[in-house]
Amino acid sequence: MLRTLLLIVIGLLPSMFSLWVMRKAQSRTSSRLRQAAINVSRARLQQNLRPLESDRYYLEGVGYLIGDISCQYNARSGYLRCAVNPSGPCQGCRYYEPKELVSREWGIGSGE
Repeated sequence: MLRTLLLIVIGLLPSMFSLWVMRKAQSRTSSRLRQAAINVSRARLQQNLRPLESDRYYLEGVGYLIGDISCQYNARSGYLRCAVNPSGPCQGCRYYEPKELVSREWGIGSGE
């Protein structure tokens, strides 16, 4: 009887050890994921708390915009300057291209 019990315990030891290792790994992984999520949220918060830049302005009917609106690549957004140089600055940007005005023949773009 004692031999049988000892044999069963010895037979179950590897599976119990494997189960313990798997739970430990799962706990470690979830802890790392939780820490990564906290770090990402902190980075986003710090990014959103940056001071207002001098090239931010309000346009009636559109809202707040940043960047040089005369540039063709301007995103016309309050969060993103342009597709080429999103974080700016616009002054002295080597990608600056003046926006082409729409012809008067089409009746738009001139504002008259």
